[in-house]
Amino acid sequence: MPRLKDKYVNEVLPKLGRELNETNAMRLPRLTKVVVNMGIGIADKDQFKKHVEELAQLTGQRPVVTRAKQSISNFKLRAGMNIGAKVTLRGVRMYEFLDRLISAGLPRIRDFRGVPTNSFDGRGNYTLGVKEQTIFPEVDPNHVTAVQGMDITIVTSARDDRECRMLLSLLGMPFAGK
Repeated sequence: MPRLKDKYVNEVLPKLGRELNETNAMRLPRLTKVVVNMGIGIADKDQFKKHVEELAQLTGQRPVVTRAKQSISNFKLRAGMNIGAKVTLRGVRMYEFLDRLISAGLPRIRDFRGVPTNSFDGRGNYTLGVKEQTIFPEVDPNHVTAVQGMDITIVTSARDDRECRMLLSLLGMPFAGK
């Protein structure tokens, strides 16, 4: 069992039950999935392939390449061009990725003061933007030719932002202003 899932089952669930005054464990918020999206937008195929491989290395799962839906001449973009990659993580991989993000990735960000508290969507989901892929220990900074950011969306079964923030903070997410 992943370390973060063990923490969720043994520590977080009982605390959430007391805080939310809920006795039914199935009504308590839990993690559903984590989506990691990397908008690459590079015309160079070798560079694009390298970024996709780095995303696969970070998540442990092969990414899906996203393509442009329509042509936009101002961006020199044609319909069907490769513009990004995304991975949807569930189960064991989701818990392991989040554990690496919280314990190893976020503390390696320069001048890190916590993740923003205004990135909730109103429905119990949280989105976090990361500016470099080099914060993860799996990526060797000596082999990185171009810095690439990514968006990490944490989808929960929480009914509102308060429950989601409570769940994530109990899991160890370092929010700003705490």
